[in-house]
Amino acid sequence: MKKTLAIVLALVMVLGVIACTPKATTTPQTETKTETKTETKTETETKPAAASSELAGEYTITVWAAEKVVELTKKQIEDFNNSNDMGIKFKATVEAVGEGDAATKMITDVEAGGDIYFFAQDQFNRLVQAGALGKLGAKAAEFVKANNVEAAVTAATTGEDFYAYPVTADNTYFVFYDKSVVKAESLGDIGKMIADCEAAGKTFCFDLKNGWYLPAFFFGAGCKSVWEADSDGKFLSVVDNFNSDKGFVAAKAMNVVMNSDKFVNSSETSEFDNNAGFVVSGTWNIKNAQDILGDNYGAAPLPKFTVDGKEYQLSPFIGSKLVGVKPHSDAKLNAACHQLAQYLTGEKGQLERFTVAEWGPSNIAAAKSEEVLKNAAIGAIAQQGAYSVYQGNIPGNWWGNSAQVLGEAVQKATNDDELKAALKAYEESLGDYLKKEGEEELPDAWGVVGSFAASEWGKSKDVPMTEKEPGIWVSDPVELKAGEEFKVRLNNDWGSNFGVNCEANGANIVVPADDTYTVTLNLNDLTLTFVNQEGVLPEAAPAPEGEAAPDTWGVVGGFEASGWEKDVPMKEKEAGLWVSDPVEMKADDEYKVRANGEWKKNYGFDEAGATKADGQTNGKVAADGTYIVTLDLRDEAAPALTIAEKQPDTFAVIGAICGTTWDKDFAMTEVEPGVWKSEALELHAGEEFKVRANGAWDLSYGLDDGVANPDNGTNVKVDADGTYIVVLDLNAMTLTLEPAA
Repeated sequence: MKKTLAIVLALVMVLGVIACTPKATTTPQTETKTETKTETKTETETKPAAASSELAGEYTITVWAAEKVVELTKKQIEDFNNSNDMGIKFKATVEAVGEGDAATKMITDVEAGGDIYFFAQDQFNRLVQAGALGKLGAKAAEFVKANNVEAAVTAATTGEDFYAYPVTADNTYFVFYDKSVVKAESLGDIGKMIADCEAAGKTFCFDLKNGWYLPAFFFGAGCKSVWEADSDGKFLSVVDNFNSDKGFVAAKAMNVVMNSDKFVNSSETSEFDNNAGFVVSGTWNIKNAQDILGDNYGAAPLPKFTVDGKEYQLSPFIGSKLVGVKPHSDAKLNAACHQLAQYLTGEKGQLERFTVAEWGPSNIAAAKSEEVLKNAAIGAIAQQGAYSVYQGNIPGNWWGNSAQVLGEAVQKATNDDELKAALKAYEESLGDYLKKEGEEELPDAWGVVGSFAASEWGKSKDVPMTEKEPGIWVSDPVELKAGEEFKVRLNNDWGSNFGVNCEANGANIVVPADDTYTVTLNLNDLTLTFVNQEGVLPEAAPAPEGEAAPDTWGVVGGFEASGWEKDVPMKEKEAGLWVSDPVEMKADDEYKVRANGEWKKNYGFDEAGATKADGQTNGKVAADGTYIVTLDLRDEAAPALTIAEKQPDTFAVIGAICGTTWDKDFAMTEVEPGVWKSEALELHAGEEFKVRANGAWDLSYGLDDGVANPDNGTNVKVDADGTYIVVLDLNAMTLTLEPAA
């Protein structure tokens, strides 16, 4: 049933629109007179025809659609021009942009992006955060809810807000099979299906090193992994129990399947040409499977698997393709675009798209049509719908850093302990996002952590602190011994911590004497103090003869970061060998090193330039640069203080690529200042990577909102198979793939 919301929605959109510089243009038409009839209308019906002139006009827009539906989209826009009664006419340029590419192009330059565009569900949160999707009004949201299946409705929302129009509910996977190999009676039991393949000398394909496919085993065993995001698209937490008894059942089943000598880790139906008996894949491969198998083509729901005599139903992700409307500052243009988006995603539009491209409808009426139901592949999706799991919106780094690595570890496991270790490593990869099912969100809480017996730097829980009044946190009494060290940190995590002088990430605080102390953190004036039970801080007892407290060394000097007052910390790389953090110095800046932030112990140079304790001569740098200072005390008779310029960073590509699992660097070359390129790499859709410096994770680049992010950025996901060169441009802060020549 068609809803008559069009004109009401138009006025809503005209009155309330998100501001953004528009690319599309509007050409008003000459107003024509219309005869107005007096009728009684319900709230959900259109307003009288006079209101339709509010949107009358010609609009020049750009629409992005997948290549296979470009011509259909042109036709549908023309149909809308000819059929709408609001006087809206679009002069549209329809460009071929795949759903997987649309988000990256949009967030790179929202203003230059498509006014209306198709995109994949897993890109939804990125687009919301980038301001590339206009929030739907109440009437438009109702249009989505009333006309689409529940999973697709959820795909278009974050928090309580709607930002897109569903266009499919077929983004899932099922079984394509060769009827001459897999017997009809074997369908529904993966063990029997594999046995049929083995008997015929055929392989079978299931992409279980892919984070999209492998959860089918875990969901089938009763696990869940549900991410929560706020209304701005920011991910907050995940309820996930893959590391559980249920998850162990799933891992055992996967391990058996993946270690069959007929197993091929793939989702490509081209494997039927390479002797496959069945392939787990999706609707995008229907035509290819039909062309290869001919009369032996078959499609079926995912089967069950058996562990320890109990059956479990494989339960796949199911998701959607969506249509988004870019925000426009021109209220009429914005409202008109939403009218077109509703037309494109309505029942008629989705049925036409199914006929042309076999996209499975999200529209409730279209999904029930005879034409859709008689399609074997779409029928398989419908049959497994009752146990499919709505995909939701999931962070990009989960697919590679967590799920994909889990699949690889499960295949390699040779016993139960190794399977459990794989599940534990997966859980740890979720980090602070993880929230156990039923677990309440805990308020922030500070605690004391240190080398003392009750903590052992976090091996036990931090000594709790209580907020006595707003911003003032006081610890429980804690027994500390002279020379022990401590800090305070938030929520048993090092993300937020304070040390000496209440400096964030500051040096450890050293206890002066054995006693029972109370630690107070005042966030109002940023002070961190500790006193014994008499309210005083005892003086340090003199160290027993021959037993000095261990020294910590730092670099001090005339350079900007120090000013002869603040020390740049040094780390003891091995006993007696101290190396500083990188420090910026200018020509003629002077420096020395000293122990414990005091001048009692320090090293400089003598007149001949040799390292000398309490040396009268400071070190001096000859040129501006970034330097590393080293103090070598391993030979007490021959201390050595040296300084060297920090070597330039070298970059490399690392990821789950080219047959590796985040354990190999692929070198890059600086082709011009600040621009680094890799050699040609053969990459596959769904694979993920980053670029890191110097073979370590201290500096690594991911991609967020189209910008190269050196602060633990999101893994870069490959959209399509191909041979690529990875390009890191530190001048423009971009990280891109360019096809190899």
